[in-house]
Amino acid sequence: MPVPAAVPVPVPVPGHDTAPAPMPVTASVALTAPVVSSVAGRRDGLALRAGRVLLSPRSRLALLVAVLASAASAVVVYEPQRLLSAGWPPQVGGATAVALFAVAYGLCTAAFVPRPLLNLAAGALFGSHAGLAAAIAGTVLGAGLSFALGRHLGREALRPLLRGRWLKAADGQLSRHGFRSVLALRLFPGIPFAASNYCAAVSRMGYLPFLLGTGLGSVPNTAAYVFAGSSAASPTSPVFLASAGFIAVSALFGAAVAWCKRHRLTRGA
Repeated sequence: MPVPAAVPVPVPVPGHDTAPAPMPVTASVALTAPVVSSVAGRRDGLALRAGRVLLSPRSRLALLVAVLASAASAVVVYEPQRLLSAGWPPQVGGATAVALFAVAYGLCTAAFVPRPLLNLAAGALFGSHAGLAAAIAGTVLGAGLSFALGRHLGREALRPLLRGRWLKAADGQLSRHGFRSVLALRLFPGIPFAASNYCAAVSRMGYLPFLLGTGLGSVPNTAAYVFAGSSAASPTSPVFLASAGFIAVSALFGAAVAWCKRHRLTRGA
């Protein structure tokens, strides 16, 4: 019977390392999977933490401040008040000009441009009727824009700061009687328009009563300024004198009402 050949067995030589046996592929994959999942988990956790920081109330409030600062800087650079002296660009006219002015009006009011200046410009550029339509549309647009920015970017960070009696009383009045309160604010001149919009956004008032109160309450004083702007070329005309008189009387009446109601507002806190 033939004898089977002997299988050579490698003998380790001193000073030389033998190559290790290759690791099975399945074992390599099994060891790599936990490492990959751990790295992915760390990345997901970091993304969640970064998202929470960016969406936190303070971060959104900082974004609101940055947006308002940028808008105010743009107003200083572009000087929209030059419309009173330079007029509207001649290449844009008709309904398009009125619509563009209403949009620019809303953006400017959200950036703290005084509404009386814009109302005078509306009357001087488009006359009494078209100017009044553009001014009211721009007023509602600017109020809604300011309210939305304040509500979504600043409300959560600012509501915990409502600790004073006056602040709590104003917040309660706006939250319980939104339409009536906004209507009164718009009827009386002298109240800063943009500041009142951002303050109202901190309350629990809804969008609909805020916009309705703004649209209806802004008509009388807006009309007075628009009519004054449309007749500014003849300051002795009855229209201009009546408009100026209405503005003065409404301002005095608003100051008197505010003075009489201050104690009631404090007691309601």
